[in-house]
Amino acid sequence: MTIDAAAPFARVASAELRAADDLLVLHGIRKRWGKSPVLEGVDLFVARGALVSISGANGTGKTTLLRIAAGLIHPDSGEVALDGLHPERDRRAFLGRLGFLSAGDRTLYARLSPRRHLDLGARLGLLPAGNRVAAIERALGVFALDDFADRRVDRLSMGQRQRVRLAMTFVHDPALILLDEPANSLDQEGLDVLASYLEQLRSRGGAAIWCGPTGVAMPMASDTALRLAEGRLRPE
Repeated sequence: MTIDAAAPFARVASAELRAADDLLVLHGIRKRWGKSPVLEGVDLFVARGALVSISGANGTGKTTLLRIAAGLIHPDSGEVALDGLHPERDRRAFLGRLGFLSAGDRTLYARLSPRRHLDLGARLGLLPAGNRVAAIERALGVFALDDFADRRVDRLSMGQRQRVRLAMTFVHDPALILLDEPANSLDQEGLDVLASYLEQLRSRGGAAIWCGPTGVAMPMASDTALRLAEGRLRPE
């Protein structure tokens, strides 16, 4: 996949600037929780090969925006499309192209090993059965999990557990990666591993968005840095 270096990687302007081959389209996204507006007409058009960072104060809607992009919750209004796919009408194909890392240290089962977690992640990512073993072994190697691949995760450090969660996000080789505070508990080696994978992702035409709180330095370089405030995205 050849990336046009002259093209903008992500745009938050009006739909007139939307490109036909955008990987992710979020257009006119609005969401309220009760009487409180969270997102008020968010536009985000992400090109293939883009690495996008979104910062914002706690409670501004970063996680809500990622969950809408992942098809996990519905916006009150607006359009969501991944590689031209609708999150409901094209549910299976949509999920197969998506990897989502939630914030915190959840989604792991204490008695399962990293290997078994990756098998679960591959199944949830709808990876065909014949491809799972190779994908699991590749993810174990990429995220430096080989030495404790069969150890229970409740016997791993917090940083090792975060690597397991990241490997689960990437195991099915998705086109779009959504990362909510991915640097939690990672040491420099872990950050280097993540940055290396994201470069591989963009080189094959994939894209990634990661979110973090305002005032905390993003651990990786991005093509486009945005800030979410008052329900809208703006250039950082």
